[in-house]
Amino acid sequence: MIPQELKYNESHEWVKQEDDIATIGITDYAQSEIQDIVYVELPEVGTELTQKTEFGVIESVKAAFDLYAPVSGEVIEVNESLLDAPEQVNESPYDDGWFLKIQMTDPSELDALLDADSYQAHIEAEHG
Repeated sequence: MIPQELKYNESHEWVKQEDDIATIGITDYAQSEIQDIVYVELPEVGTELTQKTEFGVIESVKAAFDLYAPVSGEVIEVNESLLDAPEQVNESPYDDGWFLKIQMTDPSELDALLDADSYQAHIEAEHG
């Protein structure tokens, strides 16, 4: 199930917009592909991010994956609970497993992201 109200990066990050604040995480599809998440590395509050640039790393028992910012802006909050309990990303990718919140510098960047139907088509194209 892909939440309709979110926007998506082709690299499987999701964005929830509330005014000019963007909450970011990875999709249920991504966490199921990564499987047992054991570590999450996130930027510090105050870090400036640019759309489509790397902002962190997520590691499973098998591999590490880079995380990419779906929008540009300043990190205003980081989900500190993931440091002690990274498995929250597997258990609740859209709720407890969010990564960070960004004060967007250009909310129109959201227009360049995929909607739920386009993201579903992207997954299907990627994996046949």
